[in-house]
Amino acid sequence: MPVSLGAISFCTSCTQRRHKRPDRRSDTDERHVRTTRREARNQRHRPRRAPALPARTPESVSPRPVDTDSFRFPVSQAVAFETSSLVLPTIVPVYVRDADGETVAEVKQFEQASVPTESYSLDLCTRIKTYVRVESAAQVSVDMDQTRIEFPEPTTVAVGARSRHDRPAATVTTTTDPTDMLTAIETFGSALKTTDPERSYPTLRGHPPALELGDELDIPESIERPETGVTLELPPTLSAAFVAAPLSYYLGASLEPAPTPRLTTDDGFEYSLSGPDGYERAVERTLKQLFFLDCVTRTEGYYELDLHERGEIEPLVDIDFAALYDRPLTEQVEAYLDIPYELVADHVPEWRLTTHIDPTAENAEQLPFVVDDLAIVRTQQGTGPSEPTVPAGLEAEFTRDDVITRSASADTSAESEYVEPQSADTLEQAWIGDSIPIGASKLTTDAFRNRLDREETAGDISITVVQNDARMEQERQIADEVYGNRADLPFDVTVRENLTTDDLADVLAAPTDFFHYIGHTDHEGFTCEDGKLDAASVDTVGVDTFLLNACNSYHQGLALIENGAIGGIVTLNEILNDDAVEIGSSTARLLNSGFPLRAALTISREVSPMGGQYIVVGDGGITVTQPASGTPNLLDITECDEGYEVEIVTYATDDRGLGVYLCRSSRTGTTTS
Repeated sequence: MPVSLGAISFCTSCTQRRHKRPDRRSDTDERHVRTTRREARNQRHRPRRAPALPARTPESVSPRPVDTDSFRFPVSQAVAFETSSLVLPTIVPVYVRDADGETVAEVKQFEQASVPTESYSLDLCTRIKTYVRVESAAQVSVDMDQTRIEFPEPTTVAVGARSRHDRPAATVTTTTDPTDMLTAIETFGSALKTTDPERSYPTLRGHPPALELGDELDIPESIERPETGVTLELPPTLSAAFVAAPLSYYLGASLEPAPTPRLTTDDGFEYSLSGPDGYERAVERTLKQLFFLDCVTRTEGYYELDLHERGEIEPLVDIDFAALYDRPLTEQVEAYLDIPYELVADHVPEWRLTTHIDPTAENAEQLPFVVDDLAIVRTQQGTGPSEPTVPAGLEAEFTRDDVITRSASADTSAESEYVEPQSADTLEQAWIGDSIPIGASKLTTDAFRNRLDREETAGDISITVVQNDARMEQERQIADEVYGNRADLPFDVTVRENLTTDDLADVLAAPTDFFHYIGHTDHEGFTCEDGKLDAASVDTVGVDTFLLNACNSYHQGLALIENGAIGGIVTLNEILNDDAVEIGSSTARLLNSGFPLRAALTISREVSPMGGQYIVVGDGGITVTQPASGTPNLLDITECDEGYEVEIVTYATDDRGLGVYLCRSSRTGTTTS
């Protein structure tokens, strides 16, 4: 009979909630509806209902709860039952480990292995981390479309699972006092599932507790920070605390006020965090160096991989990684930081995100979400230009009679303060503060809260395209061709044209995964057939993510975020129609391929000189679809004398973040950790 392991709530604390969708279709007001329904072989970015691992047994079973501590790896919940076999209707690479944790068999597609009677832990490479514990002989096989685990006779099987801890488990209240802020940030390490090098796997780094401002410091009793023996001594300032937050989290370190920033351990090791390039760069390099060397050291752990980077740096450093793996964290940190950063700098992975923050107490509430991404944090000094400028050479284009712009009126200016964060050595940039960023995403507290408030649901990926100017047919046609053309995911694509204010308000209020707007906006609202609709007037926005491909759409996009949306792409100034088509079509293709919003726009900016007029507002890490396999990547192909040089740039996602290891079969790639 089928046994749905998700039905026993392996993901109760970590699933995201999402609005349930009513039927949105109308026979009279849709230009067309194209629905493609196929059995999805991949889950989409956001969990639907409780993610489940379906399995079959040859006999009726009665699962009963069992102690999770009996599993070698951390699990959220576990059950046991008697059976002679488990069959998973999917391709799942399996690692078989003995009682000492040593790998005795690794089974991938079209492989099989048999092991004699003993105590085993089977690591199933599923999207929900799943482990099977059994004392028996076993045969494991993976064929064309399923995975079989068979025993000589009925035996007791324990199954445990660990879902992604991707939301705060508690809320810490802090005052604006910098010393209280240090104590509050110190709690972030409580979300770590382990303190050994395996924490470099994203599934073993949980979401830090939420922060909120209050009249006194209040830390819930449920929060227990690990005692790692590592301390960060920091000046008692908000700037110093914010910058150190990701490093403190990754180390599970305690934070203490001190005049000079440094890292110390209970073993007496001391490491300056001042550095020749200043405190912020020193903290950044320290985090990168520790994380990278953890990734190398963990090859001596549960997944003995032939890591390219290990072969590159091993001749350069005097470290016995095999011996170091089992040493305390304090000794690992000392061994890592005794190495000059310059020796490993070229091998450190390109970081996903740098977040620039205005160091005010109110902005602390966004820190847990940034730290969850293991982003580099920098403080911003001063403001940037007074307004975003049109690229040189294009000013005259806006005055031509035959050129279409996406502005709703001749004068759409609004008084705003802009900031231009300094570029960093990461793939993406973000900004936390009141100013409008140029060249970086604008993070907001509302966006992160909206993401947590969604109710999970099953169904197709819903995409709504609205074209409110007949002259912009080209982009609508491209969007119509791109969205939903993947055979491995189910889509529901709706195209609407020439909407009234009431019609558009209904579209924005209806639950929709992605909203692509083609038309005109200004600071007063979206231009419709009968006037303008201000997004601020839509009390509850059901749209998750969006692209407002119109002039000056920043304020309308921000209003969508404030009223319920999670993230979207907007413009800061007037844009030319031809450039908007280029950026819109490029972004559509990237989103459809599984790139997150922020990464999709970062790449699309390069296709047009008007790319600098676009930014992301809200949570730019969200994706509309899941990549078909692996992580989204971009190939840079250069012709050489003897062929071509190919550079692969990968873009991390929230599901597949820094440190991920993918178990691959010949047909699928699934996240291991």
